[in-house]
Amino acid sequence: MSRNYRTLHDPNAEYTMRDLSAETMGLSASRGPRDVEITDVQTTMVGGNYPWTLVRIYTDAGVVGNGESYWGVGEPEIIDRMAAFLIGENPLDIDRLYEHLIQKMSGEGSISGKVISAISGVEIALHDVAGKLLDVPAYQLLGGKYRDEVRVYCDCHAGDESEPTSNAAEAERVVDELGYDALKFDLDVPSGAEIDRANRHMRGPEIEHKADIVRAVCEAVGDRADAAFDCHWSYTPSSAKQLLQAVEEYDVWWIEDPIPPENVEAQRVVTQSSTTPVTVGENVYRSHGTRRLIDEQALDIIAPDLPKVGGMRETQKIAHHADRFYIPVAMHNVASPIGTMASAQVATTIPNSLAVEFHSYQLGWWEDLVEEDDLIVDGRMTIPEAPGLGLTLDLDAVEEHMIEGETLFDPAP
Repeated sequence: MSRNYRTLHDPNAEYTMRDLSAETMGLSASRGPRDVEITDVQTTMVGGNYPWTLVRIYTDAGVVGNGESYWGVGEPEIIDRMAAFLIGENPLDIDRLYEHLIQKMSGEGSISGKVISAISGVEIALHDVAGKLLDVPAYQLLGGKYRDEVRVYCDCHAGDESEPTSNAAEAERVVDELGYDALKFDLDVPSGAEIDRANRHMRGPEIEHKADIVRAVCEAVGDRADAAFDCHWSYTPSSAKQLLQAVEEYDVWWIEDPIPPENVEAQRVVTQSSTTPVTVGENVYRSHGTRRLIDEQALDIIAPDLPKVGGMRETQKIAHHADRFYIPVAMHNVASPIGTMASAQVATTIPNSLAVEFHSYQLGWWEDLVEEDDLIVDGRMTIPEAPGLGLTLDLDAVEEHMIEGETLFDPAP
């Protein structure tokens, strides 16, 4: 795929805006053993259960870092567009380069959305590069760890997701055969009682249907597993409150995103209406976007998506702010092994981590994208002690699963 975004801006041109490049900041070019420069930034898209955007940063030290931005169209073009602001810079200056990209891309929407997701992929790759250059795991760059392994919850999909018994059977299978003790199922599935799905209002039979799914799953797994349920921003506050109250008698880990994400006041009212825990956060961006949700206690659990929300350090900032209110973190995650491991690396550095989501249990080749084996065992990810993220991309597997029209990474810088 031909992209020419790098030529749109001359990185050496004079700008009146705030510029955080090494040249304008007056940073010394010589740092002894840490005198390293970025030489290239490349992307490719892999067709998993989502179109994953993988990112590679190359350096003149022969070290290559891997990252991943949130899935979807447009991410590679934005990253190509930003490459001119990275080439020639020292990859160890992660925070400065992150803010440099935020500033340079401000006119294109760098406070949320696709631009932040693209910057997230670069930021993850910078942590992988820095860890390899300094010979430490990525978690060590973030202050060290609280735990050696991270709990993983499995996002489950039954054959007939509208049928409570089908969900219950899949829950039992995932617990008994795959070894998970944390699960999530979708609730925004057809009940057969809908009159108008556009108005977000649920009638009594619809709420009863959702409660039947919750009851069936919770009774099937009992105390062997925690069970959460996702609504994907589908309902009105009044319907959401009725749903939360209808499932209070069951052992629900959390109900996720019962209403649209934009209105913090409405979210607070819904969350505080019931003892059923409410999880929110995958559709807000950076620590600025999550601040009011946390400050106003409009959620019980926060669920940032690391390759989407701003990267590793930004996710840690969100977690630290949430911890001031004793709010736990359950990371949303629909990524390849690269983004998933980045999430796990951060999860091990924060005290309030509940779990990291795994969304690809039905994709037989998810783990094939990296050379390492057994990334998730019995619902846990062990954090590698290898430098950086601790994963090595299998370029043959990446090529096999690339989206048509994409170009494979260079194997070496």
